Amino acid sequence: MLISRRRLVGSLLATSALVGAGNAWPAGSGGRPNIITIILDDIGYSDFGCFGAEIRTPAIDGLAQGGLRYVHFDTKAVCAATRASLLTGRNCHTVNMPDVPDVAAVTPNDPAMTRLFRLPGNAQTIAQVLQRRGYATWAVGKWHLIPMAELGKDAPRTSWPRQRGFDYFYGFPRGWTDQYRPELVENDHYLTPDFPEDYHLSADLADKAIALIERHVATAGGKPFFMNLAFGTAHSPIQVAREFSAPYDAIYAKGWDAIREERFARMKRLEIIPADTRLPPRAPRDRAWASLSEDEKAVFARYMAVYAGFIEHCDRQIGRVLQVLRDKGLMDDTVIVLLSDNGAASEAGQTGFFDGLYRPNTLSPAAQRARIDELGTAKTQAEYPRPWAFASDTPLRRYKLWPYSGGTRTPMIFHWPRGVRDPGAIRRQFVDVVDIAPTLLEAAGAAFDRHVDGVAQIAVAGRSFLPTVASGSAPGRQVQYFELRGNRAITSGKWRAVAIHDCDQPYANDRWELFDLDTDFSESIDLAARYPARVEALKTLWDAQWARYGSGQLAQPSILTCRLSDLFDRRSGN
Repeated sequence: MLISRRRLVGSLLATSALVGAGNAWPAGSGGRPNIITIILDDIGYSDFGCFGAEIRTPAIDGLAQGGLRYVHFDTKAVCAATRASLLTGRNCHTVNMPDVPDVAAVTPNDPAMTRLFRLPGNAQTIAQVLQRRGYATWAVGKWHLIPMAELGKDAPRTSWPRQRGFDYFYGFPRGWTDQYRPELVENDHYLTPDFPEDYHLSADLADKAIALIERHVATAGGKPFFMNLAFGTAHSPIQVAREFSAPYDAIYAKGWDAIREERFARMKRLEIIPADTRLPPRAPRDRAWASLSEDEKAVFARYMAVYAGFIEHCDRQIGRVLQVLRDKGLMDDTVIVLLSDNGAASEAGQTGFFDGLYRPNTLSPAAQRARIDELGTAKTQAEYPRPWAFASDTPLRRYKLWPYSGGTRTPMIFHWPRGVRDPGAIRRQFVDVVDIAPTLLEAAGAAFDRHVDGVAQIAVAGRSFLPTVASGSAPGRQVQYFELRGNRAITSGKWRAVAIHDCDQPYANDRWELFDLDTDFSESIDLAARYPARVEALKTLWDAQWARYGSGQLAQPSILTCRLSDLFDRRSGN
């Protein structure tokens, strides 16, 4: 029997103890703010309207207009690693999350997998800090920080949200799920709902967020809350009603090369990127739009139209949540940070995924075109071809999983009317995702505990960037290392060095590239040959940072790399 989405949400709310009484801090009093982190998935650097896209994102753009856009914000280039760093303020390797937990299934006999992908008990999360200080804490949406052994119905729950500081969890536990028939969890239990015909996960998550806020306001006496709102958008499968994708058909018929050029020009006009930024050429294996057949052009344009509609639909849901904050008089006293967890998705290769994810697309372009109207529906689990990811990441090199900025750098918006003096401004200071939690805790008048119940906590790597909120001239982060699947990078001031690792060679043979970010925003000119001493100094710095933050349970950076090279070829860009 089908029930409406509203009734589904209401019935689930009725079964849970969502909020409790606690210390009161009246909204608007200048006390502790509410905190909302909005995490989007696999959305590229230029995919919001306020960052240069043709995609309509009025709610997100409104946050930017009333807040700050951070244009040099780095992630860990893959979702679980970024989320672990965001919640703990530590680098992902330090907290045993060097990659996504799913890779354990690729290497099931590796003993290291029994140690990895479990957040250490002595790595306090921001939710645990705030919970101990009287906040209500809710996780809504994607989690993806659970080792594979804990995903079963009757498995332990040591790595689930309620065991890591959240009073309540509603969402999905893995890295992705179907948007029309998702795998849903409430607290520690899987759900088996009858989904209504008009169901979409993004709308359901917004309904849940709204219901939590409304009930909290009615019952909690002004107690502050922290909500981690993590949508599945725009991770594959890209799924949204045709009414959202149809308006984009004509826009994307011009192809990824033209879209990339248009975004590049728009980003300069918006001053997101410096006027002298260069647009790097396509990756060697990424095809030119003009080289495609007519069937390919028709189908590939539809992929991107669905992707854009998926983002616009999610923006509408975000707008609904923001409107409730306004209606309840909470907006001025709520800190909101909105970001994407990594660059645009690169996994679907040159032909995209049509029928299913993470397996070769065996359908010919003509066969896909015959079924083109199934894209975006429950009949397909699709993902756009990789060259669209390059357009989504304009003007940066490469995409998700890579050590170049196309993998690591994403849009980030900070909104707090009580704390932002120059709304609508752009901040160019370097901020890393490890800095998010310390910043939010400082805004709440708190900090990570050095000891919890007598147990020493792992040192926090992040630092608050609230000084940069107050001033565009305040210093940002100066040094940050990066490693994913053997590929490495290091940023020190204006310099950034990147090494792509050949799985068949020792690390000493890796060739490092060097970029001056002050004069080369898009990492388009390799200066390694001109400044070899600088390269050597940065390599030494990477080694020192790895020794301090990175080694953890990993004997060497490549523990996962070569085993995954057949799935994701980082060298050729297939």
